[in-house]
Amino acid sequence: MIQISPTGFTLDGRPLRLLSGAVHYFRSLPEQWPRHLRMLRAMGLNTVETYVPWNLHEPRPGDYDFTGIADLEAFLRAAADAGLHAIVRPSPYICAEWENGGLPWWLLADRSVRPRTSDPRFLAHVDRWYDTLIPILAEHQTTRGGNVLMVQIENEYGSYGTDRAYLTHLADGLRARGIDVPLFTSDGPEDFFLTGGAVPGHLATVNFGSRATEAFAELRRHRPQDPPMCMEFWNGWFDHWGKKHTTRPAEDAAAALREILEAGASVNLYMAHGGTNFGTWAGANTTDPRTGRDYMPTITSYDYDAPLDERGAPTAKFWAFREILSAYADSPVPEPEELPATLPPCRVELDRYLPLTDVVDHLSTGEVRSAVPPSFEELGLQHGLVRYRTTIPGPRADYPLTVEGLADRAHVRVDGVHLATLERDVEHEPLLVPVPGPETWLELLVESMGRVNYGAGIGDRKGVAAVLHTQQYLHGWTADPMPLADGTPERLPWDTATAPVDGPAPSFHRGTFEVEEPADGYLALPGWTKGYVWVNGFLLGRYWDRGPQRTLYLPWPVLRSGRNEITVLELDRCAEPAVHVVTRPDLG
Repeated sequence: MIQISPTGFTLDGRPLRLLSGAVHYFRSLPEQWPRHLRMLRAMGLNTVETYVPWNLHEPRPGDYDFTGIADLEAFLRAAADAGLHAIVRPSPYICAEWENGGLPWWLLADRSVRPRTSDPRFLAHVDRWYDTLIPILAEHQTTRGGNVLMVQIENEYGSYGTDRAYLTHLADGLRARGIDVPLFTSDGPEDFFLTGGAVPGHLATVNFGSRATEAFAELRRHRPQDPPMCMEFWNGWFDHWGKKHTTRPAEDAAAALREILEAGASVNLYMAHGGTNFGTWAGANTTDPRTGRDYMPTITSYDYDAPLDERGAPTAKFWAFREILSAYADSPVPEPEELPATLPPCRVELDRYLPLTDVVDHLSTGEVRSAVPPSFEELGLQHGLVRYRTTIPGPRADYPLTVEGLADRAHVRVDGVHLATLERDVEHEPLLVPVPGPETWLELLVESMGRVNYGAGIGDRKGVAAVLHTQQYLHGWTADPMPLADGTPERLPWDTATAPVDGPAPSFHRGTFEVEEPADGYLALPGWTKGYVWVNGFLLGRYWDRGPQRTLYLPWPVLRSGRNEITVLELDRCAEPAVHVVTRPDLG
């Protein structure tokens, strides 16, 4: 049993300095977990920390998944096999630059639910989720022979609210369902963060990237009974589409780590291994979370400029940290393992082509009729595309078309002709739409990006709120929801595919390539604009030519010896119907 005192931690009566690193099991594939975890030991760490994303495990109410990439128990067992303790953060909310901060999308279908509060409607969902999750987690506690040392109550709640009844409900719920190891909170090292997010009677920790001495002094001022621990030492950072790639020099991060350890504190490296936002799991941020303005979606890569890069290879930061951590390790630090070579470079021709307009019926979960455009959530859609259609009655003159509440991107077509591509929070020229005859067909193909994952901006609904022609609302809509997920390409009629056509229409492209032996690689898409990539049915994620990310990580477990299939959904325009397998990442 771990014990806590103002000076530090003990485990079974022996002093324990927590030297931890964050590895999110949901950002790599199960076959990769053992090596990533052994590399933490080789860096000098004795503990691994992970979040538990509620939305991954409960994709629809009452439908639970703990298999494959969601196999939390297998990850904890792999950590134990690697000789690592574990810290688990199963909050209803996790942030983590993850879709909707880990909150399920389906919560947003009921506008009366108030997430991250003591609203009984929200707590009823949390309690049902905890009834499933927490008994699983409890079996892996150190008190039952497992490796879980501590469990988090809520994540950086001081950055969001002050609902003490909510935090108390979570803590009591964890205890009632069998969690008997210490509970903790983590917040920024400022007074309003700590007074809003800490819970009396439970450990408080702080998150920061530098100035450890000041941070621990503020923690001590508010919580003198708690030992110093940095639960998130931000040694790198994440990226947004269209922004500059963020890095932190290894020597600067190492100096900050040394300051933490010289203060006698425990630490968790955020991140030790960042991994990838596969599929549509990347979140988003805003510069004004109260209004949701200045929307910034997160890229597919979560490399984070971490000590272990996206595929798990050691970086300069790994070696700098290893030198420091070795002096504090409680046992000999093993030698790092070498990664196998990457795939040989090649060009993959995508010689089969399907216009999206020809396969809507294969992708749609069923046409929905509505007086106003229904949101993605009302359509039962987590992420993907919705084709909204209606008619504008005429004849009438040229009037401006206005799309309200766009989230997040729309291709506008009038009588089948592409008129414009609109983006959330981006100013554009007025769209004048004439109606010379009895009616004109209007179509919006709306794509969702990540939901906001931090601050007051959470609860980010997708779709469009309303469309106006001059001052008049347009009604009488049909909507075709089209999910984009693992397995989507297999629903398409590839036997009807044609040769590629160069043009602006959204379309699927497919090709094959041979692999002698599966190995990691990277996919480059020169000439492509924006869309999604699948390999053997697995959705790697989104690409976008505005960068900073220029390649997508291709993990070896997705591949098979022999023939492999690549499918690309290009939403804008492709100039070259081929992709390239390359040996190095380009994150900008």
